[in-house]
Amino acid sequence: MNFIRIGCFLGAALSLWGAAGCNKSSGSGGGTADDFVELALAICDPDAGPFTLEIDNEFFPLPPGRVLELEGDEGGTTVGLTIEVTDETEVVAGVTTRVVTETHTEDGEIIEFSRNFFVQAPDGTVCYYGEEVDNIEGGVVVNHNGSWRAEGANSPGILMPGTPEVETQFAQEAAPGIAEDRSAIVGVGESLSTPAGAFTGAVHTLDWNPLDGQTSADGEDKFFAPGVGLVSDHGVELVSLTE
Repeated sequence: MNFIRIGCFLGAALSLWGAAGCNKSSGSGGGTADDFVELALAICDPDAGPFTLEIDNEFFPLPPGRVLELEGDEGGTTVGLTIEVTDETEVVAGVTTRVVTETHTEDGEIIEFSRNFFVQAPDGTVCYYGEEVDNIEGGVVVNHNGSWRAEGANSPGILMPGTPEVETQFAQEAAPGIAEDRSAIVGVGESLSTPAGAFTGAVHTLDWNPLDGQTSADGEDKFFAPGVGLVSDHGVELVSLTE
């Protein structure tokens, strides 16, 4: 399956621009917003299955019971991220998905809890069918901003292609005006060290949010290690993995 290719890099800045042969849309890098959504739909549309709950993508494996703990410092604030693959399922747009929870903390206080819905396509692509978000202040849920499901005007996105390749970019989310994150693969076979250990063969992505006025030039680095998944997210690094 073909994803959008990044045809025009601008040196180390990894900026996409509208040179000859490149298609540009404000806020999305190379390729229009419709391109991102259409390509995600070609793989992750509810009718494009059969899908599986056995998510074994090498760079985004989600076996039930797995817990990833990441931690880092952002401007003097200790940031934590706990990712837990549950044995729960959720039906979204007629597709049975795996529920993965994420807990975000700042200085030990929970600021966001989400239930995320994933499934794997026949080619190994990990598809994202939405999330339920609790935004928390002082221990109290204040809103559910960012919540979406791949139903109605929304459609599923991609979290990791079945075969990651440099210069591939894709829509992670496709909920217009609510959640429209984009991602570009800028490296494969990379090495890095985290508190949990050293990793080789990692996929390096840049993620950006057009709803915040970002383009690919503003992208935040993430690294996904084979057999593990997310090991570094914009400086927040893996500290432990349990099964």
